[in-house]
Amino acid sequence: MVELSAVLADLAAESEELDHVVAGLSDEQWALDTPAAGWTIAHQIAHLAWTDEQALLAASKPDVFLSELEQVAAEADPQTLVDDAAAAGAQRSPAELLAAWRQVRAELSDALAAVPDGSKVPWFGPPMSAASMATARIMETWAHGQDIVDTLGLSREPTSRLRHVAHIGVRTRDFAYAVNGTPAPAEPFRVELTGPDGDTWTWGPDDATQRITGDALEFCLLVTQRRHRDDTTLTAEGADADNWLGIAQAFAGPPGGGRKAGQFQ
Repeated sequence: MVELSAVLADLAAESEELDHVVAGLSDEQWALDTPAAGWTIAHQIAHLAWTDEQALLAASKPDVFLSELEQVAAEADPQTLVDDAAAAGAQRSPAELLAAWRQVRAELSDALAAVPDGSKVPWFGPPMSAASMATARIMETWAHGQDIVDTLGLSREPTSRLRHVAHIGVRTRDFAYAVNGTPAPAEPFRVELTGPDGDTWTWGPDDATQRITGDALEFCLLVTQRRHRDDTTLTAEGADADNWLGIAQAFAGPPGGGRKAGQFQ
């Protein structure tokens, strides 16, 4: 069981790292197009701020969140909602947007820390524990941060925080099949990844016949669809495991378009 305080510390560190990347950008750089179609760097940060706002509401006022979610479900398309929120937030000045993101992520951390043990936080998908919510925020912050550093031509030193991203990537295996209209295999997969420090991260039974092995960073880039499978050295053993690498998706929503092969070579 992962301690909530440790996950929140990793979320703060991941956010601070991205904050450091964008804090010194010019207004012109905030307006640069990222690999996500139609989204600038401002859209990326606006999306993180908006999603943190939604998570804050869900953690601190779950009844209000559920009421608003019911209204949204009846009136809006989920993907349109996400894009519209990012577009609205991107209209703010970079300084205002950055300040808003800093404030809401601090408030979210406090709210998640206050969630009673054993309680679930409502969400757009299944309810989740406070630790799971924080883990999901790490994944999103890292993934959208990747879009930003790719835009700027920067690279990031991988850290052990990638384990959170990889964990979600593994746990969402069946979801990836579902959004692609395909039944998930009944057999669990074995996933063995080499972390940034050279240690091995594992999921699934030792004797599974369907296996994924490789570099943890490459796996995280794949499951967040920030890199095409052909641009990784990940290895699949078994037809089902091989198929999964082509549809893996750690984020909610419909199947993503991903990135083109060779786009970042």
